[in-house]
Amino acid sequence: MVYSMSQKEEFEVVNRVDPAFKRAVSGMHGAEKISLCFQCGTCTAGCPISRFNDFYNPRRIARMIQLGLKDRLLSNDALWLCTTCYTCIDNCPQGVEMAYIIRALRNITVEERKVMPTIYKQMLSNILKTGYVYVISELRIKRRIQHGLPPLPKSDSKQIAKLFDATHISDILERAETFDRVD
Repeated sequence: MVYSMSQKEEFEVVNRVDPAFKRAVSGMHGAEKISLCFQCGTCTAGCPISRFNDFYNPRRIARMIQLGLKDRLLSNDALWLCTTCYTCIDNCPQGVEMAYIIRALRNITVEERKVMPTIYKQMLSNILKTGYVYVISELRIKRRIQHGLPPLPKSDSKQIAKLFDATHISDILERAETFDRVD
């Protein structure tokens, strides 16, 4: 019998495939229809990001999920480039919701690999501290008053902290490493 790969190479390829990955992803909210993708490419044709990054290609990402290429997918920071413009969802003839699938992949990445973009970690920290994604400056608050706008709602930081603890976001904030740029 003739092999095009050595048995060692073949073993390494098989090891990189996770047959349960597709089921795990399709079990997440918004990602249930991943198996319906038949690779027509309409998601990628309309995607504003796929033109600028060699890895970020919604059709290819869907196929990699179907093939169980978990490590290859989750180790690539390009997953964080999705702008959630929903063009992929609007154009998909099968109703595959790639934007939600990308969100699911990001959640898996944060949970398993403990990594996220710096800006996400900053926004989570701001929510925990202030209840808002961005820290609102005193100048902005004064301008609201000057224009007769009502005060911004006060957040209950204790309740937010309880929610962060219950959903393990506090743990993620403590342990997650960050990166500043996707190439």
